[in-house]
Amino acid sequence: MPTRISRRSLIRGITAATAATTLAGGLAACGGDSDAATRTNDSAGTVTVGRLSNGAAKETTLKVAEVKSISAELPDAVKKSGKLVIGSGTLPSGSPPLGFVGSDQKTLTGSETDLARLVAAVLGLEPEVKRFTWENLFVGIDSGKVNVGFSNITDTEERKQKYEFASYRKDDLAFETLKSSKWTFDGNYEALAGRTVSVGAGTNQERILLEWQSKLKKKGKKLTIKYFQDSPSTYLALNSGKIDSYLGPSPNLSYHVTQSASTPNPTKIAGQYSGAGESLQGLIAATAKKDSGLAKPLADAINHLIDNGQYAKWLAAWNLSNDAVSKSEVNPPGLPLDNS
Repeated sequence: MPTRISRRSLIRGITAATAATTLAGGLAACGGDSDAATRTNDSAGTVTVGRLSNGAAKETTLKVAEVKSISAELPDAVKKSGKLVIGSGTLPSGSPPLGFVGSDQKTLTGSETDLARLVAAVLGLEPEVKRFTWENLFVGIDSGKVNVGFSNITDTEERKQKYEFASYRKDDLAFETLKSSKWTFDGNYEALAGRTVSVGAGTNQERILLEWQSKLKKKGKKLTIKYFQDSPSTYLALNSGKIDSYLGPSPNLSYHVTQSASTPNPTKIAGQYSGAGESLQGLIAATAKKDSGLAKPLADAINHLIDNGQYAKWLAAWNLSNDAVSKSEVNPPGLPLDNS
């Protein structure tokens, strides 16, 4: 459950960790979406997570089967289709460990897709994954092209106007800098004055950064925000000094820090911040169209996985155990409309 905690305690857990050494590869399609190659090859009653991860995860086979009492909660249309269409906002290049093209250069892998497959198994549905650019993921949900997004989507009060949520992981953001940088972020946005920071367009972290930029401007201080098409371009800018820092999801950036350690330009995590602001623990959630009737069965499926141990094993396989929640909730409190 989300707990209100102080800004200092939010920052306390800074570790060297990280995000996106991109394993780009095919699957980039015109129009901003693509049917992702899927390779389950699971025997009846099992789901294997961490496949084709190129070392980002430990491949683990989990026992999981349909729970009739939960699948009975599904909307009739989804039940009749026999499949759960899952949206992943990972085009064009993706970012480990959350979602990226696997070592076979064609299959989408990652922690988010793996959890979606586990949930689909509990619901007795065949998982079908579709890849989108981040912006088009929400278009896909709006249009009914996908049933649910599993793509590191933050629960926010603004998004609740159009979507319903089933939470499944803590949401922490991080600032990544070159290891040689002396700049750190302690939770006070004024530390960003005079800095140039990159962030993904249309993301929750962009909204937070834009709010900080506005507050600094009112004080006569400048924060420059830059956007890049993909992770390689962002890291090229960081390595060349065009940006001071990159603000993104903590799991992605933490992964990238480990991958950059032996390169000429090693990086570090310079600070962390809750995706729901200074007073509320941010949450990542499965995201469906509002009033779709999917949030409750999704949450019940996730709670079944939590109660029976598969959830903890999924997180451990992807080195994300620190992001665990004790319970999946339907529409829990999210980032406030005023970002406070």
